[in-house]
Amino acid sequence: QVQLVESGGGLVQAGGSLRLSCAASGSGFSTFAMAWYRQVPEKQREWVASITRSGTTNYADAVKGRFNISRENAKNMVYLQMNSLKPEDTAVYYCAMVTSNGDYWGQGTQVTVSS
Repeated sequence: QVQLVESGGGLVQAGGSLRLSCAASGSGFSTFAMAWYRQVPEKQREWVASITRSGTTNYADAVKGRFNISRENAKNMVYLQMNSLKPEDTAVYYCAMVTSNGDYWGQGTQVTVSS
């Protein structure tokens, strides 16, 4: 059974940086694409970035050039390096594993960017 646990969120000033981590349990981590999403209250969850099993990355336009997704298959970890943070980046950030049987989600980690 897959479990995803995010960490690394917190409060940061605009222009600062944070690194989110996602630890995955269960087998087959290296065979699945991974993604980060975010959500603010009363809005739909928004895709932020994804990385394929081979390491190809894609980013939402809102974060392109500022965020970097990476993975460390030997440790079952995926990361989101967030630089030049803006107040509009404030959200709960979720890690997701994309599988043919559906997506698995973590519990989320809060990121708050103050102006």
